[in-house]
Amino acid sequence: MAIGYLMIQARTAEDAVPLPGVQITILDDQGRIVYELSTDENGETQSVPLETVSKDFSLVPSYTGTPYVGYDIFAQASGFNSVYISGAPVFEGETAIQPLALVPMPVTQRSPTVAEIIIDKPAVAMQNERHQEGPEEEPRVLRQVVIPNPITVHLGSPASSASNVHVSFPDYVKNVASSEIYPTWPEAALRANIYAIITFALNRVFTEWYRSQGYSFDITNSTAYDQAFVYGRTIYESISRIVDEIFNEYVRRQGQNAPFFTSFCNGTTVSCSGMSQWGTVSLAQQGYSPLQILRAYYPNDIEIAETNTVTGVVSSYPGTALRLGSTGLDVQTIQTYLSRIRRNYPAIPAITDETGVFGNTTQAAVTKFQSIFNLAADGIVGKATWYKISKLYAAVTRLAELDSEGTSLGIGTVPPGSVLRQGSRGQDVITLQYLLNVASEFYPYVPTVSQDGIFGSGTRQAVIAFQQIMGLNPDGIVGPNTWEALYDVYLGMQENVPSPGPETDVVEYVVRSGDTLWLLARRYGTTVEAIKNLNGLTSNMLNIGQVLKIPATANSSYFEYSVRPGDTLWLLSRRYGTTVDTLMRLNGLTSDRLNVGQVLLIPRQ
Repeated sequence: MAIGYLMIQARTAEDAVPLPGVQITILDDQGRIVYELSTDENGETQSVPLETVSKDFSLVPSYTGTPYVGYDIFAQASGFNSVYISGAPVFEGETAIQPLALVPMPVTQRSPTVAEIIIDKPAVAMQNERHQEGPEEEPRVLRQVVIPNPITVHLGSPASSASNVHVSFPDYVKNVASSEIYPTWPEAALRANIYAIITFALNRVFTEWYRSQGYSFDITNSTAYDQAFVYGRTIYESISRIVDEIFNEYVRRQGQNAPFFTSFCNGTTVSCSGMSQWGTVSLAQQGYSPLQILRAYYPNDIEIAETNTVTGVVSSYPGTALRLGSTGLDVQTIQTYLSRIRRNYPAIPAITDETGVFGNTTQAAVTKFQSIFNLAADGIVGKATWYKISKLYAAVTRLAELDSEGTSLGIGTVPPGSVLRQGSRGQDVITLQYLLNVASEFYPYVPTVSQDGIFGSGTRQAVIAFQQIMGLNPDGIVGPNTWEALYDVYLGMQENVPSPGPETDVVEYVVRSGDTLWLLARRYGTTVEAIKNLNGLTSNMLNIGQVLKIPATANSSYFEYSVRPGDTLWLLSRRYGTTVDTLMRLNGLTSDRLNVGQVLLIPRQ
């Protein structure tokens, strides 16, 4: 028998929290145990070899069997609901990666439930008809092509009552590619198909194909209308690395900005006017490049374009790779991000290089990060690594901010006695919105909402999604049962989700306009003399752009907050019991304009 490989990654809260010690059982198609193992401090298992069939079968369109062997996976961990994966495909020579987004048990739940994910054959091996409809030539809806993070996927046909799930765009593309085609195909064929998958999704977003029809999602997982997606399915290392490299690249016609409508089908059992998936294999075997393959099916004037507008990330890729010997603010940014991520992933080594200098310890931290997250472990921060680090930084800081926010809001353990519905306003609505946002970190079916104290349509949609998950009447009204479920979930997360490691002893800070040593000492819970001694300062004078090392303590008077859509300084000042002037002075702001993803310091109460 041929050999393939399988690795399990158990994490929660959008990968912000790795889950060590998760018990994993791998079973063959006869129900026999093949492996019993557990996850390490990064929430992952070793890559284990498994018997499968020859990959040659996956290169023959006429083959009617399955060119892989499906294995079942059972995962269980104390304080979390269990997951059962049925039929995880393992291909010869490929590393299959099974992500497990474990959900913490509500505090009153006494035994775990088991969520089952069934992985069917890839779409390329099915006979389902595809009737993909797209926009007219040169659609003009949005002004620019934007990578949506997250993208909202409807798990059924457009008009069905199925749930929506919110996933990062790269993870969506990896899932679709793994659900549509075989990872064993030649690289040029893989890239051509991935370009088509990316572009198809971006076309739906750019033209607001579904949202303009009144739907609350960007795309469906119905192959009749869109492209295959199975939430929680196995993905493949070969596909994952390509997607990380090109997720912000898409197909367009020369002279146009809009993503081209890249319809496709398998080209054997199903025919269409777009790209033949099996045809890409033949062309790749003949030596065609990905672009040449695409031009064989779409207009000859298409080209590959790139967009650097990526939502949901703190910083966009600077355009030039960072490596050993690089210097500057971009290096400092990566050092800051990795140092924060290290609290959640302690296997990443500490960075002791001079701030803004890409030295040996920065390289070691980058390399370890890459190995944990299935990137090429070369120690170079290219586009793929930059965006992965940025995504993880946003996830860990967001979770930490929510934790601090709960303390500031005084959530407690007893739900409010109010009944809330669309149109309600006030502090209880802010509490509701906060609890929904906490739930959304662990339940991808619950959308995030703006914490503005106004119960609008977005809050109602989030309430309905939460009620559906909890088996409650999805009426969008928050009464005693919904309040109880929200608190039950929130307290369960507080009890069961592992806390990150302690803050580092020293943080690095870039001096901004308005900063003084006294303000910095207050901000970080230290003294002026301690800062001066650590930095060898002989006076209190500071220069804008100057990098300071500051002794951080666990009792800092401030916490970090990541700006979300709808936030204003006035709303934040109301929410956290401070003033707009205080927030502006604390963060060196010269205007009240905020950017989504911007990190602010907020005074603790």
